[in-house]
Amino acid sequence: MGRGALWIALFAAAIVLLFPLRMALGVVNAERLGLSAREARGPVWAGRLIEARWRGLALGDLDASLSPVQLLVGRVRLDLSGDGDMRGAVSVSRNGAGIDDVSGRLPVEGLFEGLPLGALIATDVSARFADGVCDRAEGQVRAELSAALPGVSLAQGMTGRARCDGGALLLPLQGASGLERLDLRLFGDGRWQARLQIAGDGAALSAGVLERSGRL
Repeated sequence: MGRGALWIALFAAAIVLLFPLRMALGVVNAERLGLSAREARGPVWAGRLIEARWRGLALGDLDASLSPVQLLVGRVRLDLSGDGDMRGAVSVSRNGAGIDDVSGRLPVEGLFEGLPLGALIATDVSARFADGVCDRAEGQVRAELSAALPGVSLAQGMTGRARCDGGALLLPLQGASGLERLDLRLFGDGRWQARLQIAGDGAALSAGVLERSGRL
């Protein structure tokens, strides 16, 4: 490598290393992903998001860093980690966006209006949307209820594995007894649909079914 090419490479590397995290959020188009923060501090390789939120969900303060490896394959990925066990990433490519390897407890009480959800505990959850349509999803989710349902025991919550269904990210959650099921669908434009069904003689809901929908 000639001296001129070396200086150009070093200059380009310096720009990447010193690029402000605040500006990187614009490049990633974080608002399209629903990610926001009261303040973004530091460079993109070792920054911090203060009072981060995802579509109304409070995430707290998060460390954020750009993944140089993903840049080589045409994706912009921000790795995120919280003060507790929260970790994961958001990424954007030419025609897609999504989350990668998200693990941790997400307090969602009040986020899905009409549903008795208190928290979602994610384990290595990834989901990709291409042109607004879910085309890949994986990982395990466990839901904790924020209120008890009469005649129903869900002390262990409801669990299931994320997958794509009909263009949406589907969380098919089921209780330990197999009689309780919650299908929660998340769409690329922020809409959500839910169907909670409880079988058996002690069904707490009218006809054993509760359906709700909204927008995050």
